[in-house]
Amino acid sequence: MKNYLEFEKEIKSLEEEVENLKNPFGSEGISQVDTNKIKITQEEINQKLIETYKNLNSWQKTLVARHEDRPKANYYIKKIFTQFTLLSGDRYFGDDKSVIAGFGLIDNKSVLVIGQEKGEDLNTRIERNFGMMRPEGYRKCIRLMKLADRFQIPVITFVDTPGAYPGIGAEQRGQASAIANSIESSMALTVPNISIIIGEGGSGGAIALASSNKVIMLENSIYSVISPEGCASILWRDPSKSLEAAEAMKMTSKDLLSLGVIDEIISEPVGGAHRNPEVIADDIKHSIIKNLRFFENLSKEEVYDHRKTKFLKIGRGQGFSKSSYNNDTGLSYKGSFIQKCKSHIIKNKIIYLGIGLVFITGLVSIIY
Repeated sequence: MKNYLEFEKEIKSLEEEVENLKNPFGSEGISQVDTNKIKITQEEINQKLIETYKNLNSWQKTLVARHEDRPKANYYIKKIFTQFTLLSGDRYFGDDKSVIAGFGLIDNKSVLVIGQEKGEDLNTRIERNFGMMRPEGYRKCIRLMKLADRFQIPVITFVDTPGAYPGIGAEQRGQASAIANSIESSMALTVPNISIIIGEGGSGGAIALASSNKVIMLENSIYSVISPEGCASILWRDPSKSLEAAEAMKMTSKDLLSLGVIDEIISEPVGGAHRNPEVIADDIKHSIIKNLRFFENLSKEEVYDHRKTKFLKIGRGQGFSKSSYNNDTGLSYKGSFIQKCKSHIIKNKIIYLGIGLVFITGLVSIIY
């Protein structure tokens, strides 16, 4: 481990102790390595990691999602897909290095892969613009999504961005329009699209690529309309209240799964994805294959309706569904049984109130 978070101080000291124990060159020259003590200390580290990561609050999970050593999109693309062919440019302005896009194979099936890339070190982070896409990046994605749709190739996106780039140049080139068009293109696809939020899913910069049939989150990733610092600055005029903002925003994977915003959570190794990248890459691969198989026997219309119903369903019980009548092509609202009962009672409350009064009057007359 190169970098540690504030709440990992004890773990850091224990891991440094293990490294010293493994070194045979001590102050008294070459000495025997105490393997038994190394084993005990390692067990203590594992226990500390389990206890620490089991009780993370929303702000601590935000810090884990932003961890410098956390695997990025480029790592997952290399590990999960074969014969990946990189494609560049939006055919209007230029190429945006903050997004990697191209076609590859997974389980011997062709897919379009789009990944927001933050970079591994200072130089690559500057080159990748810290994962903040410009209009040309979104237009590149739109161009390739339309190409994939034409040839009926599923779309896989890796989301990891603090948000779209807010610079004046991006705004002059139509940032808002590019994001809106990217959302529209994602929603209009007749092929399955699956989004995996691997770190930060921030603002419209994330939604532009996460308007998908299946939205999957890694356990310690976040997904929100704004960063906790930005929310605290707006609501309290105090960025130091990021913890309160993070808790209120319900931006963690568990919160979003319970709200129906996402569809699945991929558990991370103890201590976060950065401690065992190969395991988490393998888990993501299995999840993608499983979800692609779910859509194998669905027609274009069914894939499109699945996505439409998914988003209409958020906050609306069971959402909207197609009518069973052949001549009706629209969508009708489908609520749960409890919601239907509540709605019926509210609609006919005067009748039920009258029935209740008659029943109480009859009951009183019988008793007295």
